Amino acid sequence: MDNNSLRRQLSPMHVWAIAFGCVIGWGSFINPGKKFLPNSGVAGTTIAMILGALVMIIIAFSYAYMVPKYPNAGGEFSFAKNTFGKHMAFLCGWFLVVAYLTNVPMNSTAIGLIVDGLDGSADILKFGFHYNIAGFDIYMGEMLLSMAVLIFFGWLNMIGVRKAGIVQTILSSLLVTCVFVLFLSAVFSAKAKGVNMQPIWGFDKAAAKAAGAVTADIPKYAHTGTAGVLSAILATFAIAPWAYVGFDAIPQAAEEFNFSFKKVSFIMMIAIVFGCFVYVSNNAVAAAALENWPERVMAGDWVLLIAAEELLGSFGKVLIGLGVSCAVLSGIMGFYLASSRLMYSMSREGYLPEWFGKVNEKYGTPRNAILFCILVSLSGPILGREALGWFVDMSAIGASIGYFFTCASTLKTEKRDGDGSAFLRAMAITGIGFSLAFMILQLIPIPGLSGVHFGKESYIMLVIWVLLGLIFYMKQGKKFREE
Repeated sequence: MDNNSLRRQLSPMHVWAIAFGCVIGWGSFINPGKKFLPNSGVAGTTIAMILGALVMIIIAFSYAYMVPKYPNAGGEFSFAKNTFGKHMAFLCGWFLVVAYLTNVPMNSTAIGLIVDGLDGSADILKFGFHYNIAGFDIYMGEMLLSMAVLIFFGWLNMIGVRKAGIVQTILSSLLVTCVFVLFLSAVFSAKAKGVNMQPIWGFDKAAAKAAGAVTADIPKYAHTGTAGVLSAILATFAIAPWAYVGFDAIPQAAEEFNFSFKKVSFIMMIAIVFGCFVYVSNNAVAAAALENWPERVMAGDWVLLIAAEELLGSFGKVLIGLGVSCAVLSGIMGFYLASSRLMYSMSREGYLPEWFGKVNEKYGTPRNAILFCILVSLSGPILGREALGWFVDMSAIGASIGYFFTCASTLKTEKRDGDGSAFLRAMAITGIGFSLAFMILQLIPIPGLSGVHFGKESYIMLVIWVLLGLIFYMKQGKKFREE
């Protein structure tokens, strides 16, 4: 066997677990209070997530067509290289790196929140030196625990993809179980009421908070009218690429499948559908179980944890702790795999330094690429929880660019090879349209639509990432431009 090649050790169940574990991370448990409920309410979030899932399924048809064509680590990067050439492949690959890699530190910042939410007033991690970033206190204890988890799961990825796949399957299965139990408890509990979901389209959190509003005052700040409802839906729909990023981690591990590529589309769709259910269920349960969720949101409380405790007592708290822990750890594991395989592939083609392409001879994993992912991810615990929104935006734009290139590559490849269908062409064209729409919504402020486009910090991070990409492009340019 070539010592610089990857090994085929992943089963269909492993691959589903990787995709689902990437799709569902900290956001499905923490964002109901942080983003979804105030921005979009229960109705807006539900519509946005279902629409987002449908769009991802449309795009998944293009992945299912392209993976058997180019079954190499790198996924969208490989598709772009073989259809649009080396320059566009670098653009696609560089933004995919940020889409995947930002999700690792993003998940790690939730580890401290999990412990903080479960330990009550004990504050067991709030020790040692601390400092403040964007109004959020970062303690040494939280930082050390998060860093330890990042290093441990990076090591698991390094010692063999099959071991990582087994751990990922256990975590994803536990995650699904926790969410279903919480959903059923809300369905059969008298404490969960539809009337509690008001305002169903969300409300202007900043204005209500500035006015010192209580729950009874919230209707004055609710999103209403056509513009209000549209903004509510688009505010969450615009980050659908981030919400579902992870189903496309499947092509990144294509060289390590031990099964037929014909199963790819089914595995992707199951991961997307499960992901949609988790987002919608957690958001609806958080609102239905709490009469005063708007006040809880403005206070910065972890509303889903409080809702679970309201429904199930102490067991609800344990259930959320287990569920979000599995979500965070499976997200870290899955995005380590996706990021490292992408960088390995780009290095192998000369787009990144050769160092990234070294494979561990004993375990058959891209050792140096994983090591780099670990080092970059350690920035999450240092920057703290307020950086979450910035990472979300960066991941969303990177994923949108990856989706665009996959659908565009499908259109070009099926025309060249003559083996497509009218249905596939329609799906690819639709996918291109939605990918462009996501990019426009994320990058361009549109009058009348609030809370949809990037914030200032996200624009700054985007500029830094582009400049860093230009440095790599100039440094490696001679190698990957050679025919």
